[in-house]
Amino acid sequence: MTNYRRQPARVLTGATLIGLIALAAPRDAAALSCDDIITMSQHGVPESVLVTTVKESGDLYTPDDIRCMQDKGAPAAVIAQAKTMTQRDEPAAATAPVESAEEPQGSDLDDDEDVLGQRGTAPAKLSDGEEETADGQEPEKLKEAVRQYRAKKPLAASLMLYELLETGSYPELEPKINYYLARSLEMLEMWHTAQHHYLNVIRRPDSQYFPYALPKLVKIARFTGDDTELKRIVTKIPPDAYPRNARSDMFYLLGVRAFDKDELSRAAKYFSQVASSSPYYLKANYFQGVIYNEQGKLKSAVRAFRDVYREDIEVFNDPRYLKEIEDLKDLALINVARIYYGIERFDEAANYYELVNRDSDQWPDALFEHAWSNFMQNNLNDTLGQLLTVRSGFYNEDQWVPEASVLRALTYFNLCEYSKVDNILLKFEQTYRPMHAEMRDFTKQYASSEGRKLADQAWGTYFGPNQKTETTLPKAMFNRALKNGELSGIVRHLDMMDTEEELIARQKSRWQDSLGPYLRKVIETDRQRYERRAGLLFLKEMARQTNKLADLLTQSEIIRFEVVDAQRVDYQYKASRTGVNDALDVVNIDFATAVEYIYWPFNGEFWKDELGYYHYTEQGSCK
Repeated sequence: MTNYRRQPARVLTGATLIGLIALAAPRDAAALSCDDIITMSQHGVPESVLVTTVKESGDLYTPDDIRCMQDKGAPAAVIAQAKTMTQRDEPAAATAPVESAEEPQGSDLDDDEDVLGQRGTAPAKLSDGEEETADGQEPEKLKEAVRQYRAKKPLAASLMLYELLETGSYPELEPKINYYLARSLEMLEMWHTAQHHYLNVIRRPDSQYFPYALPKLVKIARFTGDDTELKRIVTKIPPDAYPRNARSDMFYLLGVRAFDKDELSRAAKYFSQVASSSPYYLKANYFQGVIYNEQGKLKSAVRAFRDVYREDIEVFNDPRYLKEIEDLKDLALINVARIYYGIERFDEAANYYELVNRDSDQWPDALFEHAWSNFMQNNLNDTLGQLLTVRSGFYNEDQWVPEASVLRALTYFNLCEYSKVDNILLKFEQTYRPMHAEMRDFTKQYASSEGRKLADQAWGTYFGPNQKTETTLPKAMFNRALKNGELSGIVRHLDMMDTEEELIARQKSRWQDSLGPYLRKVIETDRQRYERRAGLLFLKEMARQTNKLADLLTQSEIIRFEVVDAQRVDYQYKASRTGVNDALDVVNIDFATAVEYIYWPFNGEFWKDELGYYHYTEQGSCK
């Protein structure tokens, strides 16, 4: 038989960090208000964690915030840390604000509760204290807009700021106008249009608002899980200009860009500059392991991945962030296992696969690859048992693992169960050939440079409002594509645009009729660009899966050919030993199990607590 051998899976990189995004950026430590601090303290959050969270939040505190903490009994160490962060968050202006003598235009927009339910209260994750005074040379309308923003009246503030921006009469003040318009939209949880206006500030690096807008842009990227825009601008800003609160994020993105260009040494240099207090620290270390592996430094790679797994990080009790850390640790284990598999130390690989948490999103992949390790060690009944879990209803509808059928067939081939091999492969080809044809034809449409320009249409074919209704492709294949972290981040951002349009439609008519059309146009213009980017990533993943499926179908044909040859040899053997075969057929075999296990025959029902523990008792037909 041809020596079939699974190629060791490539160590997971940034584009394939399953469940993360990938890179789905981890949320930053929550920005803490006085009330947040008191609430956390009352719920028993350790003082050291509070101090660290305050320090890393990047938010600056006003004297009122400090007094609030003191009055409500915040821990002394937290108050001391907050006092070191009481500088002005915005550039100071020359004179104090001038009070408006008349009722400001649009101020009644926020008189009733808006769609957020709390008169535009800023979300804690993206808020900060601001103590700017208005410049006496500025138009009164701008001063009043800032006052409305500070009074937590984002509808009134955003309307006045938009009207100033629309006139185009104050080009020198546009960075400030854009900045406060972004802050007001942020209060309304309109993340995309807020991001749009922060980007307008970033395009003016000479502005005094630049160092304040960039960290806000970083925070939105963390919040949404999509760093598309940051990647576009990261190389256009000199590292010396990175604000303190954004330095680690920007160096991390520089590292990712260098890695994607195969500039491994440069990427490693950037990743090494990510601070240990950054949410990207573990990901940077993970990439260091990937780089060592690419360079053939396997011991260093294993050491780096082990460090990621063992790293003990104190984080704010945000379930999403905690889950991303757990996922990254499981991915580190899988990559150590893959390295040992690649050097044919299959027993070591199996040990690391077993360490992956059963509740992890990575466990089905780890279990399948563990099955390969058992196959290579000739533990064929263990292989079949693990494949039974992968094929169960718990996973087969969500996990795209066509390779499982080929491994199952190879396992039965080694047990000389040739009729089973043939049945498995015929069913495999019948199922997957139509899928391969659809995937091949689809990717071929967009293979040219002209076709790639229409990638937004490729995205719409399967995900748009007019998506294709008839397809041979299962949900599991699309789930596999969406495990690409970069793609999943863009998808979440597109969903966020839809939500934002709904928010716009629910605001008061005067605001909606004036500012609404402008914001909708911003969203629609960007939507096509985001859909094109999503389409390109989806096509890339679809092409990869198409090639993989083509290879598996070819392997299936070769194995079926060798089944015929093996059956011929088997028939010749049996014909020459007629009496011996009859005697063997009547032997009764007792399949005993170890005393520490209870053996339950499988009755066709899958129970969650049994997954991963199935064991076959195939003796095989090899004579």
